[in-house]
Amino acid sequence: MTVLAESPARSGPDGAPGGGRRLVDLLLRARELSIFGALVVLVVATTIANPRFLSEQGVKDIFLNASILVLLAVGQTIVVVTRNIDLSVGSVVGLVAFLVGSFVSGSETNILVAVLLGVGIGLVCGLVNGLLVSFCRVPALVVTLGTLYVIQGLQYRIAQGEQISASEVPDGILSVGTGGILGIPYLPIITVVVMLLVGYYLRSYSSGREFYAIGSSPEAARLAGIPMRRRVLTAYLVSGGLAGLAGVLWLARFGTVVADAANGWELTVVSAVVVGGVAITGGVGTVYGAALGALLLTTIGSVLVVLKVNSFWQQAITGVLLLLAISVDRLLELRMARALKSRTRHSVDAPGTAAPAKSESAPGTAAPAKNGTTGTATKGKDS
Repeated sequence: MTVLAESPARSGPDGAPGGGRRLVDLLLRARELSIFGALVVLVVATTIANPRFLSEQGVKDIFLNASILVLLAVGQTIVVVTRNIDLSVGSVVGLVAFLVGSFVSGSETNILVAVLLGVGIGLVCGLVNGLLVSFCRVPALVVTLGTLYVIQGLQYRIAQGEQISASEVPDGILSVGTGGILGIPYLPIITVVVMLLVGYYLRSYSSGREFYAIGSSPEAARLAGIPMRRRVLTAYLVSGGLAGLAGVLWLARFGTVVADAANGWELTVVSAVVVGGVAITGGVGTVYGAALGALLLTTIGSVLVVLKVNSFWQQAITGVLLLLAISVDRLLELRMARALKSRTRHSVDAPGTAAPAKSESAPGTAAPAKNGTTGTATKGKDS
């Protein structure tokens, strides 16, 4: 058997490995801070123009309106990170809200049963999307656009022009949309808990980081042995499940549900995710940035209402923000590539950092092992 010498892992300019990862974290943090800064400026400017904007009820309304969008953005983030997309989330919210509303109408069903039913319906929708995208290898845009129309058609068929009114929904479910703890509404609390759990999982577990590996380079992820199909399927299951939960919260928040509930929200969700720093090309972004993006878009809508501006401008501003976010993503990608290339060149050219050539060790001589210790090469028959 012949032992080969392997070159040590390259390190950053300060001698510590992982310089590239620190650079990525720094860029992501800069994006999130810039979104937060824009949000603060927007709120301050609007408060100066209309001091009632930051009243207690005004702040509650902003967070209540943003809660469902943030929840959908969290699920969409996992999908987009894997270099896919889910355009069916809006229709899933509407379908779940109507089906769950019909199920609990005129009964005393508690919120737990409603949540289990809604999440179950969302998981079924996510399962269909995930199987078609991951195992059948149909483009995600085609699959989710198709399921969007299928779910909408099914929803109109079930509704048949009827609607569910708040008077038919049990008080135990409506109280989730109107009540709170210590003055904090339940909906933002639920959304924040879900966001923190998903964010912690993506950052702290190896299986969570595999989603980013798939989005960064599918071919490299495949060669590394990452179960790509299972991860993509899981991403769609999470997105569908959270859309189902959002449908139940929609019912609790508004009470009245019509056939076209949440129609068009899928594009708003994608806009929130991209504005929040999640690269549409995959591999980059956090659920916290997506949540800030959703909060920013919701605040813009509230600002336009307060300033009595035509709602058309909300769509126009959302489109401008989307174009700016994609442009910034591209510029940051190029800048990061140049920075990583410069770091690599520096580590190769710097004295004492050149990696030893990969060569065969002569029989009976010591060769460096992976852990930095020396071993004796032995020669024998191949097994």
